[in-house]
Amino acid sequence: MEKRKNYAVVCLTAAFLLGFLVWSLLKPDDTVSQSERRKLTQKPELTAASILNGKFMTEFESYTLDQFPLRDGFRRLKAAVLLDVLREKDNNGIYLTEGYAAKLEYPLNEASVQHAAERFQYIYETYLAGTEVKIYEAVIPDKGAFLARQNGYPSLDYSAFSALLQKNMPYAEAIDLMPVLSLNSYYRTDLHWRQEAIVPVASQLAEAMGVKLSEKYDTVTADTPFYGVYYGQSALPLAPDTLCYLTNKTLGSCTAYDYETGGTEPVYDLSALTEGDPYSMFLSGSKSLLTITNPSADTDRELVIFRDSFASSLAPLLTEAYAKITLVDIRYVQPERLSSWLTFNSQDVLFLYSVSVLNHSETLKIGRASCRERV
Repeated sequence: MEKRKNYAVVCLTAAFLLGFLVWSLLKPDDTVSQSERRKLTQKPELTAASILNGKFMTEFESYTLDQFPLRDGFRRLKAAVLLDVLREKDNNGIYLTEGYAAKLEYPLNEASVQHAAERFQYIYETYLAGTEVKIYEAVIPDKGAFLARQNGYPSLDYSAFSALLQKNMPYAEAIDLMPVLSLNSYYRTDLHWRQEAIVPVASQLAEAMGVKLSEKYDTVTADTPFYGVYYGQSALPLAPDTLCYLTNKTLGSCTAYDYETGGTEPVYDLSALTEGDPYSMFLSGSKSLLTITNPSADTDRELVIFRDSFASSLAPLLTEAYAKITLVDIRYVQPERLSSWLTFNSQDVLFLYSVSVLNHSETLKIGRASCRERV
């Protein structure tokens, strides 16, 4: 009787594994993980060279892990076991506390901050030195600044971080954003800040740069739930955020010229709300070079922002103070080629970067992509 029971268990297990094998072989390969917002590994090419040098087996292992049936379900199960059963403090570098998912941002990478400052120095020496531009810099803290240390997680010294960047950018006036930010300024499931919560940030920047904002907006709430990037990376069953955007008469008349496509777009791309990354509704997501034009401006003043994705939701809040705002993302456009599109004379220039980019500034390298060749 016992032998029959063991035999049945073995047969059922074998059938289960065989079924999974057949399923994995027959199911079409997925190209993108919507929850993780990344491309999935595709089946590698089998060649004699790839077998001999070991490349095929390495890529095939990644392929099988990415294309495994019910992969998202198993990721969620793993995350639940790690956090609830094994009491691990994080999963994939993402921790959950006070209802917020956040990424461990530690320690301070001095070499990375200095590398970023060297890239900014190149821009200063090549385009800004000797002109009448006014130069500012501001560091955007990640939500860990209001969450990590208080809950027993390693945390950066944000004062030292800002001081290090300021030391390496003596030509720029530093603007401290920490006093006008709080944990509530950020989405619970994403790394970005919430536009409806950063009006004080826009006002802080505007005051430092000598312009005024009315701060009068209508708040529109999107109908679709917003699952941020940490929702997918952590594989935790988090409730979605609510995504809101601010509008007024000025923003309604503004347009954004995209140097990549040569086309003009609205400030808010509402079609993105039903696509993979709803946050990309702000200025259509990651773009190398954009210029927002305000046709109702009562000034000819212009602003240039060297930035990362945080500025996509912030820049619209500064439009009423400027005739034009140009946003430059040097992760996607070569700084050496900026003279092809921009002339610097008397603009305000703001270097606005998040801690997550400055502390991992290998993305701020000299790229091969032009404005019409996306990375």
